[in-house]
Amino acid sequence: MKALIKIGGSLLDDPASRTDIARQIAEVAASGVSVTVVHGGGKQMTRFLEERGIKSRFVGGLRVTTDETIDALLKVLAGTVNTQLAAALCAAGAKAVGLTGIDAGLATAVQHDPELGFVGRVVSSDPGVLDALTDAGMLPVVACVAGGAQGGVFNVNGDSMAAAIAAGWGADRLVFLTDVSGVLDSSKEIIPVLTVEGCRELIDTGVAVGGMQAKLNAATDAVAGGVNEVSIVKGSDPSIVKRVFDGEHIGTRVVGPHHDPLFPIMTAIMP
Repeated sequence: MKALIKIGGSLLDDPASRTDIARQIAEVAASGVSVTVVHGGGKQMTRFLEERGIKSRFVGGLRVTTDETIDALLKVLAGTVNTQLAAALCAAGAKAVGLTGIDAGLATAVQHDPELGFVGRVVSSDPGVLDALTDAGMLPVVACVAGGAQGGVFNVNGDSMAAAIAAGWGADRLVFLTDVSGVLDSSKEIIPVLTVEGCRELIDTGVAVGGMQAKLNAATDAVAGGVNEVSIVKGSDPSIVKRVFDGEHIGTRVVGPHHDPLFPIMTAIMP
């Protein structure tokens, strides 16, 4: 099985949380699952910029990325956050290798919108480096920085980058470790399973907004790209990674046409 795990940056800011998640991921990898990790680092980026008197500006939930921000992106996301996570995974027994989407053409992007500066949208993914590393028993750890066809560097939303890489790699599963327990309906109850149509209904009716809207868009892109199942779970829950891979129905699962018929599928989300 191939599995891509995307970790939100807020879960990596605390050393104890980072160590615990790394231990769980290393255990999954040791069980024979080919694992790739994609991580964010927005919280760390904002703090780094604030310490230097640079105010972050967001448009539509995306960070406007200037020359100064790109410098911070490379130092913090591709540098500190990536290295700390790789170190935690290695300490847990995994053979982690830190990467960005630039390396070996893993993720190629184009400019998302001129108003956003160097914010990119992934248009292609070459999974060769992931196959080479995982076939050799290693665990790739990817910062959400992508390259441009002309040699540029782009800041890419971590959820959309995870979806693009998961689809390009042919992952069976994509797991989003977030700071929420799953996708909520209009009554604030967790929806256990969603189809693509259910995701679109949540977005179109305004139930899913902001970061959750971005995750659902990424989940539907991943399923459309061939990923069998996407899980959205709270990364701070005890033993969450093990529970997901043990088959426990936790958080929200977004499934494609080949779902488990024994588990109910939520397509209508309004009461």
